[in-house]
Amino acid sequence: MEFTGGGRLEVRITVADVGKRVSVRYVTEAGDPGGTFTDAVGVLTSWDAGVLLITRRTGEAVRIAEPALVAGKVVPAAPARRRGPSATFPELARAAARAWQPLESEALGEWTLRAAGGFTRRANSVLPLGDPGLPLDAALARVREWYAARDLPAYVQTATGAEGTQELLSAELEERGWVREVTAALRIAALAPLGDADADVARVRLARSVDESWLRRYQRFGEPGPHVRAVLENGPSVWFASIPGTEGVPAAIGRCVVDGRWAGFLAVEVAPEHRRRGMATAVMTALARRALDEGASAAWLQVESDNDGARALYDGMGFTVHHHYHHYRWTDA
Repeated sequence: MEFTGGGRLEVRITVADVGKRVSVRYVTEAGDPGGTFTDAVGVLTSWDAGVLLITRRTGEAVRIAEPALVAGKVVPAAPARRRGPSATFPELARAAARAWQPLESEALGEWTLRAAGGFTRRANSVLPLGDPGLPLDAALARVREWYAARDLPAYVQTATGAEGTQELLSAELEERGWVREVTAALRIAALAPLGDADADVARVRLARSVDESWLRRYQRFGEPGPHVRAVLENGPSVWFASIPGTEGVPAAIGRCVVDGRWAGFLAVEVAPEHRRRGMATAVMTALARRALDEGASAAWLQVESDNDGARALYDGMGFTVHHHYHHYRWTDA
């Protein structure tokens, strides 16, 4: 709790603190004798018309009416994680972008517009790492035009929960009618323990290119056109792993992109009938050992917020959340 029972409760934040990380206490039902006290910690993303908007590290927005506010103060940025490698948000965002490259991109100031025929949101969304060089509304209009010209929905990828992330931009997108569709956590870990895991790596096959068998297990697209292969095979140093299954479909697959000190793990999938047999661990371990051979020392991966099984698996491997990222889609509705 940010506020203790013995401390004096004061509201020490103002509109001038928009953009800063704050901790507040408020009453869930202001004026209701049955209301309860609740705390919220996050970035104060707006204070308008008597309502505060606080964006938590997960991207969740909390709206608080001024009369419900009991206490509030500015607090330091979230402390660095004690487990795993040190990393900044821009470093990880750029490494993740290099691991999932589009077929076409265009700069808009310090934003990057990306397209890959609609294959995955990551390769078909704006990566905003700075100033777009235009007022926000003009920049977003340009984004909508660019994606419409390619017959693609307009997405903007933002991040929350670490120093330098984009809570303010996320709030501004929601205010303008952009809808958050997907939230995922970017997790990091030391690479050596992954490579040291006691796993049956002898059954894992590694390759530099993706084949038809691997694609039959990877169920993230319709017809696997050339744009799918191009995205999957592009990156600084790309490896594909598979464990043979039946009828030409692998029992498990994975993809790793080695990029300097980072090894990014993507597309780790196990057939439902083969789960809980150590196959995901074997795939991860085989890829980690190859990444260690290439000089990497740290690992990252992305897990969608509703994937409980994957979160449990990666918890056990030592991965911790660095930040959350979100895809906002423009809708005319």
